[in-house]
Amino acid sequence: MCGLAGIVGKRDVAPDIYDALTVLQHRGQDAAGIMTSYQGRFTQRKSEGLVRDVFRQHHMQRLRGAVGIGHVRYPTAGSSGPALAQPFYVNSPYGIALAHNGNLTNSAKLTHEMFQSDLRHLNTDSDSEVLLNVFAHELQVQRQLFPSAEDIFAAVAGVHRRCVGGYAAIALIVNYGIVGFRDPWGIRPLVLGQRETSEGKEYMLASESVALDVLGFELIDDVAPGEAVYISEKGELFRRQCAAKPKLLPCIFEHVYFARPDSMMDGISVYKTRMRQGEALAKKVMDLRPDHEIDVVIPIPDTSRIAAQAMAHELGIKFREGFMKNRYIGRTFIMPGQNERKKSVRQKLNPVPLEFEGKTVMLVDDSIVRGTTCRQIIQMARDAGAKQVYFASACPPVRYPNVYGIDMPSAEELIAHNRTEQEVCEAIGADWLVFQNLDDLIKCSMEGNPQVDGFDCSVFNKNYVTGDVDDAYLLSVHNARNDSAQEERRAAEAAGRSVIGIHNDDQS
Repeated sequence: MCGLAGIVGKRDVAPDIYDALTVLQHRGQDAAGIMTSYQGRFTQRKSEGLVRDVFRQHHMQRLRGAVGIGHVRYPTAGSSGPALAQPFYVNSPYGIALAHNGNLTNSAKLTHEMFQSDLRHLNTDSDSEVLLNVFAHELQVQRQLFPSAEDIFAAVAGVHRRCVGGYAAIALIVNYGIVGFRDPWGIRPLVLGQRETSEGKEYMLASESVALDVLGFELIDDVAPGEAVYISEKGELFRRQCAAKPKLLPCIFEHVYFARPDSMMDGISVYKTRMRQGEALAKKVMDLRPDHEIDVVIPIPDTSRIAAQAMAHELGIKFREGFMKNRYIGRTFIMPGQNERKKSVRQKLNPVPLEFEGKTVMLVDDSIVRGTTCRQIIQMARDAGAKQVYFASACPPVRYPNVYGIDMPSAEELIAHNRTEQEVCEAIGADWLVFQNLDDLIKCSMEGNPQVDGFDCSVFNKNYVTGDVDDAYLLSVHNARNDSAQEERRAAEAAGRSVIGIHNDDQS
């Protein structure tokens, strides 16, 4: 999962893109980059690290231009390092830079095509570079010295015909403007906004609406599945549906965990969705254990707080902040290795004994993935004096890997894979465990926008909406993503060796 931003403005846009990336930092903490177009040339700065660490004043002064794009990166399987920081760019045709959020499930096939048919060299094993080169090739075959909006839309249509998976991208074409597009299923999010200035109208594309809000842009719309949005350097806006059979099936895990609660996605308030998740959990608790004897509901900060508040209100039970969070530790979900995740939990959270001593506590989290974090948190609650520790997950058991841009590990490393809910309860050391029902989770999101065709819920039910994910592909995911493979890859890269393998990248 990564964060994207692109602006066509009336003055230098790099400072605004910087601010947008800081707001989208929750979507990627590995690397950051900004690229602008100025006097027919790219200017860029990108490197590993948080936004605040990558950019200094002298970098921003060099990032001239009223058109630009930015990216925060979140890596999964495959290589890491400065070479994988985005945006990527190619010189031909025209000069194109691209920032990508998502994952191509047919990147191995496309990599072969790039060399054999398109005669293009790929410098990394990133599927983001594959996507960039497919777009560049499709634009080049239009054979226009001065590409029109129609030529750009034809190129995006070619991307949709060739690329499979979940992807949202913003491309910068030197001297022409920016183009944003979203996969035909709308799995990965992308929004469009506008801002009125004394010099005229400015446009912005971003992964989440919150990035528009902080910069004073008004949300116009979500980019539709399969749609392309082209904004010329002159500030002209063009939109076109470029996919043959688009269908809106966004990733439901955005609503559970990844998106900021103050964002709107596909007309759905993430905040209200998480409230409904908590209310649904409360109803399930009352159905299963009307005499539950819960004394207090405590969230695992931060993403579960809204669901926990709604759950406590519905149950008529006290809501308390029982864990204090160290704000300077990154999101443990996207830590690169199991050892790092284990260490970070203790650094990240510290219990308030007063809220645990002698009580039956209901801990609420957004999800249970590997089980590492919640197992430690449950033990922390016991050490703080809890009489009984119940645990609630705002989503169903995660049993299968995500292949569309979220770093969920191989199935064998998911605690719920091939386990019953009771077995998961015993494995994490809880006295009682309750999971959200999948139908209820879908209902919580669908209520925000009944026009949505459905959701990608593949991590819960193994129904991969693109229709091309089989057991052989999942095995390749296992080989690339399991912790031992990633540790070996990091060790090899640290030693300066090049490791080539399956890489459906950074889920850019």
